[in-house]
Amino acid sequence: ASLEIIANDCQAVADNLGLEIELKQSNSEGELVNFIQDAIDNFDAIIINAAAYTHTSVAIRDAMEIFHKPKIELHISNIFKREEFRQNSFLSDVVDAVISGLGINGYPIALLAIAKMVK
Repeated sequence: ASLEIIANDCQAVADNLGLEIELKQSNSEGELVNFIQDAIDNFDAIIINAAAYTHTSVAIRDAMEIFHKPKIELHISNIFKREEFRQNSFLSDVVDAVISGLGINGYPIALLAIAKMVK
């Protein structure tokens, strides 16, 4: 699966739900923190796949904690079937929900959930 496929799937679901979405991707921890902080004033919710930063980033956790709107942590793989160090999330206790192990299907499911959470 590519980011383009995920983006197209998400846009189709968003269009059906009447949501405006913006997908952002970065391999830079600092840039992800900036995205989250910018979202505070510009977005009603966050769905985040922090990838390996899930297990390492206090900075992303702190940024997510100060975003006081609906937020979902998303993982393509089931992190609980992976290495022990990947089973720990710095984000889970500061988000409203976690979706894990549904592959790229987790993204449209997360959008369905977020649509209900923001209403």
